[in-house]
Amino acid sequence: MTTNIRMLKWTSTVLTLLGILTFYLDYYPYSMIPHSLGIIGWTIVGTITKDKPLLTNFSLQIPIMIAGIIKYSYTTGLF
Repeated sequence: MTTNIRMLKWTSTVLTLLGILTFYLDYYPYSMIPHSLGIIGWTIVGTITKDKPLLTNFSLQIPIMIAGIIKYSYTTGLF
């Protein structure tokens, strides 16, 4: 179990940083994909390990990311 959590942490870290990098390199909205997956991964890690600060940080990013996706969808005419 510890190896799985460690792998999930590193994968989530890489995805989150890749999302941040692609955002700053102006690959929006594609930057939302790896960043969202990283946020979900870290939320899972926080839930499994019962790490409240980690869970608070990343679980609160989920509705923010959803709001950004909805805003982008409406402004581009996808909805």
